[in-house]
Amino acid sequence: MPDAIDVHDLNYSFGEGDLRKQVLYDVSLTVQTGSVVILMGPSGCGKTTLLTLVGGLRTVQSGQVDVLGHDLDAAGPTELVAVRRHIGFVFQLHNLLDFLTAQQNVEMSLQLHPEVDPVTRRRRAQEMLKVVGLGDRMNYYPAALSGGQRQRVSIARALVAQPQLILADEPTAALDSTSGRQVVELLQRLAKEQGAAVLMVTHDNRILDLADRIVQMEDGRIQKET
Repeated sequence: MPDAIDVHDLNYSFGEGDLRKQVLYDVSLTVQTGSVVILMGPSGCGKTTLLTLVGGLRTVQSGQVDVLGHDLDAAGPTELVAVRRHIGFVFQLHNLLDFLTAQQNVEMSLQLHPEVDPVTRRRRAQEMLKVVGLGDRMNYYPAALSGGQRQRVSIARALVAQPQLILADEPTAALDSTSGRQVVELLQRLAKEQGAAVLMVTHDNRILDLADRIVQMEDGRIQKET
């Protein structure tokens, strides 16, 4: 299987001059299409920074980052936007729009795909909300949903466009053990059935058995893989 993510000798720092602090050191990582890779490590070790670099949300400073066949360290703004259309993002904060219903929030993701007509957008959004267990909450606004329900909406939004790569930062943090496992099983199924890749940051030991590989990070470096 080809690699959806291929990272080599990646370094990254925040700040300038005397305030410059390096957070990633010579990180190399591959994630194959169709696989689920979990990234673990203590808070502040660089996991989320790595995730955002892979997602094209930060500019590569040093090293090589290939994602879905695109060289991100050499990519311009237009190419980065094109790559992000094929990535589903799930972050700790739900980032839902408060003035849109759950269904409308999910539909927003499909507006990046002009080939999908409005009727199909609505249908696919409704189907995905049913998959994550929110078929009876489609017309609810975020303020009327629990934290776990809002997280499910964000997951539905990430999956509705059938992305080739899913980047998830603590996707089960706001969910109980049963719901959290169901969500990760959904991500796993998408990876297997649709040939997507999943790179997930988590501290949730209850879902580790669902991963194909577990990568441990510490102090900005990859320590080991299992």
